[in-house]
Amino acid sequence: MADDACFLGVDIGTSAVKALIVDAREQPVAGAEVQLATSRPAPGWSEQHPDLWWQAVRQALSEMAVATPGVLGRVAAIGLSGQMHGAVLVGQDNRPLRPAILWNDGRAVAEARALNLSLPNLGEIAGVPAMAGFLAPKIAWLRTHEPDVLGAATRVLLPKDWVRFLLTGEFATDMCDAAGSLLLDEARRQWSPLIVEAVGLQLEQLPRLLEGPDISGRVTAAAAAATGLPEGIPVVAGAGDAAAAGIGIGAVEEGDAFISLGTSSQLFLTTSDYRPNPAALVHAFAHALPSRWFQMAAMLNGASVMAWTASVTGVPDLGAALDAAAARERNISPVTFLPYLQGERTPHDDPAARGVFFGMDGGTDSLDLLQAAVEGMAFTLVDAVAALETAGPVPAVLAAVGGGSRGRFVMEVVASALGRPIRRYTGGERGPAFGVARLARLAVTGEAIKDVCVKPELRDVVLPNAERQAALAARLPLYRDLYRTLKPLFPRS
Repeated sequence: MADDACFLGVDIGTSAVKALIVDAREQPVAGAEVQLATSRPAPGWSEQHPDLWWQAVRQALSEMAVATPGVLGRVAAIGLSGQMHGAVLVGQDNRPLRPAILWNDGRAVAEARALNLSLPNLGEIAGVPAMAGFLAPKIAWLRTHEPDVLGAATRVLLPKDWVRFLLTGEFATDMCDAAGSLLLDEARRQWSPLIVEAVGLQLEQLPRLLEGPDISGRVTAAAAAATGLPEGIPVVAGAGDAAAAGIGIGAVEEGDAFISLGTSSQLFLTTSDYRPNPAALVHAFAHALPSRWFQMAAMLNGASVMAWTASVTGVPDLGAALDAAAARERNISPVTFLPYLQGERTPHDDPAARGVFFGMDGGTDSLDLLQAAVEGMAFTLVDAVAALETAGPVPAVLAAVGGGSRGRFVMEVVASALGRPIRRYTGGERGPAFGVARLARLAVTGEAIKDVCVKPELRDVVLPNAERQAALAARLPLYRDLYRTLKPLFPRS
């Protein structure tokens, strides 16, 4: 390996593909982000065509090559991360048979319910009960509603693994992304024949299972020509985005915990063994590193609710608007917001839940609504902590990663709502792409996990504001009562 070798991480997100190249000192050498559009062909549906991901990957690599000439030639290994739970069906000609059904798609409610009834121990095997967003119920939905498509499928993949196929010609996945399919026997780290058969699949339709740092294949001549990457360099299994973020922030040992604020949000706790807690809708999944698992509360609505609120209220600059909201020095918005724009997973398992602003009057303005959106997102994290605490203690201090963690005002609201200090690390917004770049490094250097997957340099610690904490604690019962009261009124199929 050359002295100037670099490592590439590619994250197939929901709103964007992000690519990051780091050097041997883990310093960024090049990066690019290409936005993605989501199709919503029916209420509650969410789809993207897999070809969009490949186009975005190629564009991101091209942008980095232009901005930093010669950088792609220095890449020694590649790691892949991506949005979890999406259903990518591939036919005999190795082409997608339909757009991918994404993690925030709620069409498979009935199928999830039927799976839980037919397999009462599913949550113990797969780490969490079936919910509409997971891959397994989506396959069951396709069996009923699009049987010709499912019958023509020779492979069923997760989103990032379609990009892997185009890079390497190999069908493979990592343990974390496999866990999010709901088809994995978590304790054994093997596909579960029982669940696979229950949804109408065969084991040979599923990708090969690998640990995150394992080499899954090498860049083919065709992929090298299409991307500018060196032919033959290894592509590691990588990680689902939740585990990838954990690897990037060094959450790889028992008790390491962090909040991830992206399009969705998660509260992630690393464990040294498998600890299912299906009754609380806590996800107990295999980590993307060997002999490690994690518990996670997964919320479908993260920092994206702030961007949405800014958009619909005509705010042109979200960052400036958040600064303006902070400058008001209001401990709490006069408005309460239920942030369930995509439904909700933990703790409600309710794809039909919807967003609601409550308490508006003639004086309500866009900054009131934006602050309410921040507070609503923070309240989902309070519910997340409560869910995880049913299985055991949550650390008194949490870390935060993802784009939503950048703003000081947002993090002060989160810290105050949780009543916990929040650590932010230098480069914490790099997210999953940085985590899988670390996995790529592990694959080719032979270094120990403990020496590579370290915690980054501490940037700062955001402390709770006592007055804001008291105001948010007083508002929390109303937030929860609003959901309970409105739940029967949300549209249901």
